[in-house]
Amino acid sequence: MYLTAREISALLPGRFSMLMGLQAESFHRLERLFALRTRAPGIYMSDVGDGMNVHLDLRERHAYTLELELTYAFHDPDTGRRAPEAQIRMYTDAHLAEALHCHPGRGRWDVLDLRAPPPLILRHRLRMASFLSRWLEFLDAHGHAPQTMVAVPAHAPEPLRA
Repeated sequence: MYLTAREISALLPGRFSMLMGLQAESFHRLERLFALRTRAPGIYMSDVGDGMNVHLDLRERHAYTLELELTYAFHDPDTGRRAPEAQIRMYTDAHLAEALHCHPGRGRWDVLDLRAPPPLILRHRLRMASFLSRWLEFLDAHGHAPQTMVAVPAHAPEPLRA
């Protein structure tokens, strides 16, 4: 028995369900990698000895959300911005982690017009969620874990520019 293209398409998840799946996966990876729900707001660093220290800035904790930034703190020589960088909102009640902004790349409003159609916005959000998911998978494979995280004093110097 062979399936038609329409029947195959009906079996595959749509873009929205893919986005929700990536966000749920990222939430659980972030929690497993960094134990964020038990950490106080502050700046943390994870060093696994590979010369690529992960910097995590847990900015705000609310009743049902966490706001954080994740980066290696390398500087892009062209823009001066940190790269890679992800700004993330974790929804602790829904168990989702939304990538609000990811760099490399530009912010949503730099890429999309304010009147962008919903399918274009969904495609952009899917790319950011996919980037975050792959990056977290990479960090997990390289040994980053709650026990590798240490608090960084607020007066610590900014990393050297490349």
